[in-house]
Amino acid sequence: MQTLTLFRIPHPISKNAVVPRYAMSRSSETSFPTLTTTSISFFQLQDKNADLSLKIEEGFGPNGLGILSVTDVPGYPSLRRNLLQLAPRLAKLPKEVREDLEDPNSRYNFGWSHGKEKLESGKPDILKGSFYANPILDTPTTEASLIQRYPSYCGSNIWPRNTLPELEVAFKALGMLIFEVGLMLAYHCDQYVSRGMRTREDEGLESILRRSRCHKGRLLYYFPSQLGDPDGNTLSSWCGWHTDHGSLTGLTCGMFTKDGVEMSCPDSAAGLYIRTRSDQIVKVVFGEDDIAYQIGETTEILSGSYLCATPHCVQAPKGEKSSGIERSTFALFMQPNWDEKLNFPEEVPIHKEMIRPEPAASFILNEDLGSITRYFSANRYNWLKRLGLLIHGTRIILCRCVVAIR
Repeated sequence: MQTLTLFRIPHPISKNAVVPRYAMSRSSETSFPTLTTTSISFFQLQDKNADLSLKIEEGFGPNGLGILSVTDVPGYPSLRRNLLQLAPRLAKLPKEVREDLEDPNSRYNFGWSHGKEKLESGKPDILKGSFYANPILDTPTTEASLIQRYPSYCGSNIWPRNTLPELEVAFKALGMLIFEVGLMLAYHCDQYVSRGMRTREDEGLESILRRSRCHKGRLLYYFPSQLGDPDGNTLSSWCGWHTDHGSLTGLTCGMFTKDGVEMSCPDSAAGLYIRTRSDQIVKVVFGEDDIAYQIGETTEILSGSYLCATPHCVQAPKGEKSSGIERSTFALFMQPNWDEKLNFPEEVPIHKEMIRPEPAASFILNEDLGSITRYFSANRYNWLKRLGLLIHGTRIILCRCVVAIR
């Protein structure tokens, strides 16, 4: 009789590995400590000869929070403000206009989406509305078979050009800037990873992201909270616990408004929370004019866990002063192309002691589960029993967990 046990194996970091020293405080209104992200100046990031390995390891390494921020990005503050202030206007467009911006064929992954996702309670998520678009390419492909097979990635953007024409300009400008800074960060991530494992130049994070045609921006609008809202009492009330499944996520600091007037958040306990690798929950903060970047599960796998993703959620403000507060924010999900061939590292530390050395396996990101199963069976690998699989929409992503067969 076989017993399947899921467990995590810690990354074998070097003796000289960095243990991050985060600025820590503790709010009187929450039992969770508050940490400030590791930050890198834009001007440091621009220098390809700069050694940023310590910073990368502090933020993204095995002991990091899976997040770091980039400071002093030229032009960013105004681009952030230009887009985020449009979110309430978009959410308040007439119902028939918003319905024209919906795209059921893409599973609401292009255009306007409200109430299509579910909260952890199982109820429809009516707390926030989202607007999705590819800020790099309006039409990633015109091939009908690809659009039919991968509608969430290969569809075309939908813009409210007659009712809110400035949205397209602001969305693309901010999205492109976060993408370009993300490529700079990806370059330095590749330099850090190359110190610990062998990688081909065209298989690094920067190359994968530069080739991709399916990056996705998401403008989020959190509707004003009301007193007595039963879904506002949980830690993850605004955005449930999850780990990004893509490669790299760029995000802005949220903008809070009330009756159209910008204001600071009235609840110090509200914001982004991360579950650390020691299973602790911490609140994470970064500057209003900083761009934060989080590692996704795809990058964690391809980097052999030298770059690590972390679960996170968003807590809504509570209390009487929080009634009527609305929040706007933006995230850019950078991910491999739908047909990108991803190669496993030759050595994957989380399972190298359990599986005998073999040539590096590879797979097409969007292959169906049956094809992957046949591939591994044909090559006499038993990895499907040893590596957990997370099926996210049309994508199959290997999780950082191992199944031990006893």
